[in-house]
Amino acid sequence: MTALIVGVVILAAILYFIFRNKKATVAVSQDMESAYEKILHAEVPFYGKLDEVGKTKFMKLVSDFLEDTTIEGVGTEITDLDRTLIASSAVIPIFGFPGWKYKNLTNVILYPDTFNSDFQFEGESRNIMGMVGSGYMNGQMLLSRAALVKGFSSASGKENAAIHEFVHLLDKSDGATDGMPENLLPHEYATPWLKMMHKEMHSIEEGHSDINPYAITNEAEFLAVAAEYFFEKPEKFERMHPDLYEMLSRIFAQDPNKDSGAS
Repeated sequence: MTALIVGVVILAAILYFIFRNKKATVAVSQDMESAYEKILHAEVPFYGKLDEVGKTKFMKLVSDFLEDTTIEGVGTEITDLDRTLIASSAVIPIFGFPGWKYKNLTNVILYPDTFNSDFQFEGESRNIMGMVGSGYMNGQMLLSRAALVKGFSSASGKENAAIHEFVHLLDKSDGATDGMPENLLPHEYATPWLKMMHKEMHSIEEGHSDINPYAITNEAEFLAVAAEYFFEKPEKFERMHPDLYEMLSRIFAQDPNKDSGAS
């Protein structure tokens, strides 16, 4: 009997906290939407290029992502800017996929700066800007705030570490992080894409490409690095790499140089 009473009390407590947190989430979502919108206008160039229909769609996707995903800080407090930039990094690669959800993500963990392979953000060998967890860290993404903010700054160039990590998640959604997003790319384009990747990786090795050399690490990194360039500097990417641009437009169902976001 005592065990039953304890169980009822525990269940009641759990339900209370769930209900309380759910109410708080709804209130924050409604109250903060205008704040997020201001940040999007000021900090996210991709959003600024959209027409009004596209902006509404983007804002809805940002809100949905923030409701579905827990964002927590290690050694830092999470701000509205953090939430908006993380959500934007998630939305940009999937903007062409209606109804897409990151089913392989539950938490984003934000560090104040780069961290090492032991997830420490102080001391030596801190060169990691972001990573998608595996094994016991499956469903987690780790990001550096410094890299997150830089990715949306005018000094970012062709790089955006957070978009890079979300592209890895998209790649991983078919079960393998291998640079071949099979559930996004029609089968008939798989072999041409693989050949295109290897040809460009060879050009990078020979010093004949302006794509970040980190792309030659493996096919998964090539996809993520090329996607950063594709979304950050689409005009230059299309001019320098027209075939890659066409293929990435097919993979992400977007043409950043032409899309208004109204589709």
